[in-house]
Amino acid sequence: MPARVPRPARACRPAVAGLAPVQQAEVGYRGPSACAAAGITYRQLDYWARTGLVEPSLRSVPGAGTQRLYGFRDVLVLKIVKRLLDAGVSLQSIRSTVRALRTEDLESLSGATLLSDGAAVHRCSSADEVAELLREGRGVFGIAVGAVWADVEAGLARVQSESLTTGESVVPDHPEDELAKRRNRS
Repeated sequence: MPARVPRPARACRPAVAGLAPVQQAEVGYRGPSACAAAGITYRQLDYWARTGLVEPSLRSVPGAGTQRLYGFRDVLVLKIVKRLLDAGVSLQSIRSTVRALRTEDLESLSGATLLSDGAAVHRCSSADEVAELLREGRGVFGIAVGAVWADVEAGLARVQSESLTTGESVVPDHPEDELAKRRNRS
């Protein structure tokens, strides 16, 4: 019987209980906030945007004086790209993974697992698919997208965002951010 390879995109149920739906239509994140939540440097973010690896979906930079604005999915993809690069996955595989992640339904991503052997990245939506890849010896590094999702949500809860309707900065409600709140009022 031929080995079955998981399909690149398929709907699934979220595997991580308690993931709140992201209000992606309401806020965006500027570069420094996206970097902090994704665990990357601003230099990486800028390079990836200029080379088209991960571009901001809410606002790109058409001219001087404007800042890129990233959505939740963008920051999730940034963090996944960082983990894949750290694992030594080829840039070609990462680019195809980013394309697939961009077209996939956001809710279905939370239950997915990405497995890589360094050369290719496979998206699995069930334990059977993960086991099949491991039996074939093809998966040596895995990313549970639901866990990355939770990390990104926690990271974004601590950083400043921008309202898409008003353009105003939204400062996280943390006691240690009192100075930031005062600056934001002026």
